[in-house]
Amino acid sequence: MIRAAVSSLALIVAASALHAATPSAIDSAIADTTRPAADRDRDAERKPAEMLAFAGVKPGMVVIDMIPGGGYFTRLFSDVVGPTGKVVAYAPDEFLAKYAKALNGATAVAAEPNHKNVQILHDPALAPGPANIADVVWTSQNYHDLHNIAGLDLVAFNKVLYGIVRPGGVYVVLDHSAPAGSGAADTDTLHRIDEATVRKEVEAAGFVFDGESKVLANPADPRTVKVFDPSIRGHTDQFILRFRKPGGK
Repeated sequence: MIRAAVSSLALIVAASALHAATPSAIDSAIADTTRPAADRDRDAERKPAEMLAFAGVKPGMVVIDMIPGGGYFTRLFSDVVGPTGKVVAYAPDEFLAKYAKALNGATAVAAEPNHKNVQILHDPALAPGPANIADVVWTSQNYHDLHNIAGLDLVAFNKVLYGIVRPGGVYVVLDHSAPAGSGAADTDTLHRIDEATVRKEVEAAGFVFDGESKVLANPADPRTVKVFDPSIRGHTDQFILRFRKPGGK
């Protein structure tokens, strides 16, 4: 997995620990007037300041934006990590076979002059990747879709990510909530997943649960309709879970 990133990322990882937290980098990224109007219009519902702070994204970091969708977070990550950091927009080949446009948004971001630190990568989901190179692995509203890839072992896939994350690094999963106890039954029909299922799969790979955010929770969401339904779109009940790889400073 993402083997092509080894040489370019290894140099960056060594420097990432030198950068202290700078909340102003997040504020500046969100305030960037060159961001597309469509992205800025979604800030109220996606709450990027809270999300990037929860993930702990800082200048100089290596961030893997997994299944980046339209590139909303890709662009923000790029601005926050800056020229000494790196953003890898990644999707498994198996995912691209089903969702062919999964990297189109991030590819457009990577082509922008101010976002040359964005790299587009894809390869087989279970191909081993470079060890201990990522500070943050992030996936937003798409983890459930991995369950729609026939034959993909999610625990095995998360173990691949575990190997890529550096000791002390984090894996953050944000997704649409399904009813408690429903498991993965709604991943293809409603595009939702039970957060307990995510926790079970990620912790089985070796990650340790490190916290959650309720910023995008919506108790009024019945969690029984498709996330694209006009009655709830943009206001679904969403969970944000942070997992940490043991070790590090």
